[in-house]
Formats: sequence, structure tokens, C-alpha cells
Amino acid sequence: MQNATTHALPAALPAGLPQTRSGTLARAVPLVAALVLLAVFPMFGDSYYTGLVIKIMIYAVFALSLELLVGQTGLVCFGHAAFFGIAAYTAALLTPQAGPVSIFFLLPAALIVTALYALITGALSLRTKGIYFIMVTLAFSQMAYFVFHDTKIGRGSDGIYLYFKPLVELGGWAPFSLEDGSTFYYFVLGALVLTYAFLAMLLNSRFGRALAGIRVNEQRMRAAGFSTFPYKLTAFVVSGTLAGLAGFLFALKDGFVNPEFLSWHQSGAVLLMIILGGMGSLRGAVLGAFILTMLQEVFQSQEIFGDFASHWNLSLGLAIIVLVALLPKGVIGLPAQLGARFNKGTRP
Repeated sequence: MQNATTHALPAALPAGLPQTRSGTLARAVPLVAALVLLAVFPMFGDSYYTGLVIKIMIYAVFALSLELLVGQTGLVCFGHAAFFGIAAYTAALLTPQAGPVSIFFLLPAALIVTALYALITGALSLRTKGIYFIMVTLAFSQMAYFVFHDTKIGRGSDGIYLYFKPLVELGGWAPFSLEDGSTFYYFVLGALVLTYAFLAMLLNSRFGRALAGIRVNEQRMRAAGFSTFPYKLTAFVVSGTLAGLAGFLFALKDGFVNPEFLSWHQSGAVLLMIILGGMGSLRGAVLGAFILTMLQEVFQSQEIFGDFASHWNLSLGLAIIVLVALLPKGVIGLPAQLGARFNKGTRP
């Protein structure tokens, strides 16, 4: 059985995965260039655009978390906003109005609470498949939404303010303060880089290959000796916890949380990000977060669209329809799509 299991992993992987050193270099160069650009951006951008980039980076962490579940495991979740919002509310509820608390307490607490909710949600919802899985995850998300919306725990639709960002302090050692805008920018950038690196290593591991096999053919993986439920549950919990990290960062960014953090359209927005960027790619998830956030910003700009900016949802919807129709594999698949058309056009 061990031999069958070992040989099943490579066979179950989808075709087209880059294997050459040149392919790895081609993927690394844009990532390094983007990282350098993000690192130097605060030196040139004003406070508004720096805040916008922080928002994009947080949404990129959120999109990466869902990419692990949808693009890499093949589980379409429509309740991902629950984890985003629960971590944000945990941070708000555990931050007293009298003064800040240590981030070494607040961040682990938010992630642990989120992971526990993801564990409960996953243990129950993963017993279903297809549309039933989608609806169960949505139901769990809506349950969490109404807990914070209709009870005194989350103070209803008014939400909760965070008057202080947590202290980066341990045993009297305080290397920096998150109250400083530039410091918080680099803190979020560090969270994005670590999330991306963690997922890249995870997907290149034996565990990641098992997830790829489950996505391609779960029945074949079971026949090869894999118990697929623990793999899917682990991916679900890791995905939910990373979504909680994004929610925690967003709560610190705005200093305010409300039930809309857990709403179904928040789950839909992050799903759109990975669709626009290109499912099955970590780079696509980051790119999709950038595209959707920038589209929202542009269509809401009165300088560009005037009074029609009040109808920005209509413009955004039309733009998404066009992008999805023209780029069925997302923006990340555009080079391959153009290459295929060029080869077809030059073929004798």
C-alpha cells in the first residue's frame, strides 16, 4: 500500500506544472520585482495611496487563504468571510478602551478562535459535496453574521471601535510601534510575504501534492490508500486561519469592525478575486486582489466618472463580466492565452 500511495501522488498531479529551472526563474523575477516595488512604495506614495496599498495587501492575504481551498483543493467555499470577521471581532473585543494590549497575546488569540470555528465548520461541512458544501459554508457564515448583528456581543450594526493598536512588546522589549503608518505598512507587507512563502512551501510538500491529487480525482486518491477527509479538513482550517489573519490586519487598519465583515458579499468578493486573477495560482490570487480593489477605486472616483460614480456597482459588474468572458483562466493565464492564439495564427 505504501508503494501505491507514493506513486499515486505524482500521477494525480495536474499536467503543465513547471519543472525547469528557467520556468522557476520566470516565476521568481516578477515576484521579486513586485516585492521591491512594495518595499519602496512608502518612500514615494502619499498617505492615501499608501493606505490603499495596505488594503490591497490585506485582501491579497485573504485571497491567498481562499486560493488554498478553492484553487488548490477544489473546495468552493462561500462562507470565507466568517473567518475574516471572527478574527476582526476577536481583536476588537479583546482590546480594552483603557489602553493597548500586546500583539503577542492579541494575534494568537484571534487566530486560535478563528481556527476553532474553522475546525467546527469544516468537520461538519466537509461531509457534504458540491452545491451542498457551498450552501453549508454559507449557512455557517450567515449564522456568525447574525450572532454579531443581532446580539450585544458585536454591538449590532454599530460595530466596535479599536481605540488602540496592539503593542509589539515582549518582556519589556518593544522593537517598533504599529501606531506609526509606515511601520504598520511594513508589518502588513511582512504578513503577506510570510503567507505567500508558507503556502508556496506547503503546496510543494507531500501534503500539497496530496491536495492536488484530491482536486484532480479524489476517488483515485482514496483507492491509492489516502484518507482524504483529514487532508481536506487540515486545508480548511489552515485556510480559515489565514483568512483570520487578514481580518485581524483589516481591523487594525481601520480601527473599526462591523457585521459587514462577515456578510455573504464579502465572501463573494474574495471569490471574485481568485477568479479574476486565475484559480490554481498563488500569484493569481494576489493579482486578483489588486485588480478587484483597483476596479472598485476607479469606478467610485467622481473625478473620472462624475455623478455616475454613485452607480459604481453597475460599472464594476459589467467590467467583471467582460474580464471573465475574455479571460476564462484569469489574468494570470493571459500570456498562455495570447501565445496559443499567436501559434494558431502562424501555423501553416
